[in-house]
Amino acid sequence: MTKQLLEQQQKGSELGKLLPVFVIVLVDLLGLTIIVPLLPLYAASFGATPVMIGLLGAAYPLMQALGAPLLGRLSDRLGRKPILMASQLGTFVSFMLLGFANALPMLFVARIINGLSGANIAAAQAVITDSTSEENRTQGLALIGAAFGIGFTIGPLLAFAALALSGNSYQAPAFAAAAFSLLSFLLTAFWLKESLPPKMRGKAKREALSLRAVAHALRHPVIGFLLLLMFAQQFIFGGMEHLLALFTLSRLGFGAQMNAVLFLFIGLITVIMLGGVIRVWSRQHSDRWIISVGLATLAVGMLLAALTPEIPPPWYSRAEMLAELQRSAERALRVALPSEAQKGWLGMAWIFVAMIPASVGGAVLAPTINSAITKRVAPTEVGGMLGVSASMVSLANASAPLIGSAIFQLIGPSAPFALGGVVLVVLLVLVNMRLTSAPTSTVPVDTRLAH
Repeated sequence: MTKQLLEQQQKGSELGKLLPVFVIVLVDLLGLTIIVPLLPLYAASFGATPVMIGLLGAAYPLMQALGAPLLGRLSDRLGRKPILMASQLGTFVSFMLLGFANALPMLFVARIINGLSGANIAAAQAVITDSTSEENRTQGLALIGAAFGIGFTIGPLLAFAALALSGNSYQAPAFAAAAFSLLSFLLTAFWLKESLPPKMRGKAKREALSLRAVAHALRHPVIGFLLLLMFAQQFIFGGMEHLLALFTLSRLGFGAQMNAVLFLFIGLITVIMLGGVIRVWSRQHSDRWIISVGLATLAVGMLLAALTPEIPPPWYSRAEMLAELQRSAERALRVALPSEAQKGWLGMAWIFVAMIPASVGGAVLAPTINSAITKRVAPTEVGGMLGVSASMVSLANASAPLIGSAIFQLIGPSAPFALGGVVLVVLLVLVNMRLTSAPTSTVPVDTRLAH
């Protein structure tokens, strides 16, 4: 009994140390989530086509893919705190540029700078790994997912508060995001304690960023498969998040307000999943089981979203939506809007129902895959491996908007969601085949996803 009590106290102490990381990541993400739901509409107001909006969406993660492994390795060498501070300062500058933007090219410049400096999640994940045991790591990494959920809950509301106070100026949310990024920088500077002792720094001998290091990780029997799985699920779920506002605009006539409500709904589900449900699941089930459930529910959500009927809500007005998005005669709206021939509640109810399984799957996959990865590498390699994982996520986020928006424009709004759902079903079959049939003679015991 005494031993169990000590173990429980140790678990509570470990998770308690993560409070500063959670708050800092949350504040940092508030800046990001204020912008994300509005970015496609913001770009559309400058006359961008769906493909151009996809290019804008790809600019940030493409640059992040270059920065994440580098910052992850540097955090192994220099410590977590200075890397976090440097990236947060760059994010602040990028949001200020976004606020002063008066043409589409300025949006691209701002997002490129933000991407290069926005690889701080890898460093935050490394802080969590430094501060937790293997038993608590899934719960610890889930805190970042919970911060995303809370951010997507509060961020859109803050964005539209800024819009209301500024007379519906799209620049105002960008300045609000910059304020949160500056606050995150100050919290890191004065509250966060360095989690990597000097004696543990510089142990990894690999170069900071190279294709050889990525190839080495991908050749690992199970870690390589998990990294590819991370890429695939993020390609589909991240692509859905990027296209969602554009999809609801063209299919249901949702403007800024209704997209805020939709993202709020997604955020609440994410908080529930990562704030409580995944803790129970991680104690009762293996990582493999959680990954399988995540893939299945996300597939259901994507397929349901693809079938959303083109029935705008009763209050929809095409003229009012054009007035909201078409800021000047020189910037014609180049995104199709639904007609007013058939209006009702079915379309809105359908997309909200579809987002329930989609949000459940999207919430649990990334932290569980990362947890499985960190349990199978040396402590000195955790930061670098999470950097590779973050790079896979960034590459997925970079390619998904490009491919998804092209499919959206050339085939139709439902096509990216339908194709994503089908691929997820295939992935679910491969996960069960690949992770259960690997011969024990070639996969060491400590690298297997075991029940």
